[in-house]
Amino acid sequence: MEIYLDNSATTKPYKEVVDKMVYALTDQYANPSSVHRKGVIVEKEIKNARKEIAKYTGAKDKEIFFTSGGTESNNIIIRGTAYANHRSGKHLITTKIEHPSVLNTFKDLEKDGYEVTYLDIDNNGLISFEDFKNALREDTILVSIMHVNNEVGAIQPVDKIGRYLSKLKRKVYFHVDAVQSFGKIDFKPSKYNIDLMSVSGHKIHGPKGIGFVYIKETTKIKSIVTGGGQESAFRSGTENVPGILGLSEAVRITMENLKDNIDKINNLKELLLNEIKSNIDNIKVNSSENGVCHILNISFIGIKGEILLHYLEEDNIYVSTGSACSSKKKGSHVLIEMGLLSKEIEGAIRFSLSTMNKEEDIKKAVGIIKEKVEELRIIINKR
Repeated sequence: MEIYLDNSATTKPYKEVVDKMVYALTDQYANPSSVHRKGVIVEKEIKNARKEIAKYTGAKDKEIFFTSGGTESNNIIIRGTAYANHRSGKHLITTKIEHPSVLNTFKDLEKDGYEVTYLDIDNNGLISFEDFKNALREDTILVSIMHVNNEVGAIQPVDKIGRYLSKLKRKVYFHVDAVQSFGKIDFKPSKYNIDLMSVSGHKIHGPKGIGFVYIKETTKIKSIVTGGGQESAFRSGTENVPGILGLSEAVRITMENLKDNIDKINNLKELLLNEIKSNIDNIKVNSSENGVCHILNISFIGIKGEILLHYLEEDNIYVSTGSACSSKKKGSHVLIEMGLLSKEIEGAIRFSLSTMNKEEDIKKAVGIIKEKVEELRIIINKR
């Protein structure tokens, strides 16, 4: 029996998503740019998918653009906004704990003459709102903040930041990486005064290789993917029709039951936390009580998280030591910035849940985790 607790890395697609993708691959396989009837039908399918996603995002159809996922979304938004607004200034603001697709993009922009302020975080993984305000300058053109941290689940005050930026006399664009918050927090970008937002399909039980960006219609942004003019000439290239239709189905299922989904996942997280606290000693909880519903990061002191991960997979329990995009690197930059000790960072495990998990799975998993932790500690103490 498999117990999958690595849903921040990716999620199992809904059956309806797979069925919709098979339909696109077998029936609606024409190129949507073709002018014949089959192409027109597929173009209409894409139009309906865009409309469906816009509805659940609280956006206009023309504000939704399809991409290959979170990494591309972050790249084209950050670069496109920076390039389009460089005459107004070349100062950008982000945090030290962003996803690599954000941090590395800003590092590239620094090479192009842009200046970036990287905000610090506290021991709960949160930025200081005062630090954010103090970082703003007359030449600031873009603020990019991850809504939910993918390693510890800290929820940044993006609503507060958006409201503050909207009251400024000059325009400072606000980008939110919502890859870990979309479908886990009930919010709309327009209500948070977000100008640009990134979402990835495979984090919400959709396909890999597909995502979307929300770009408020008044945003000044430059296309960095030129070609045949697809996606209103913002992101050219033949559309990933199976991915788009699968993504739309995933959004629909997720958002139709959003409140119930959040409650269920939150209850599972509380159960997991309480079971671990009750059964395993010498741990440190790295996720805040006010964190997102699906992420729980815990350090098992005295052992290496990577070794525990492989011990658990022998019993078909799947967890993570951090972000899948940087899990092969040494040391989590997020936990380092939070001020954790090296032994705490070394023993950190990220559990991430979904509605597909069950209470009995959680209890069984904790029982096995307890056995493996005790076994590893005995082995280490004998050395």
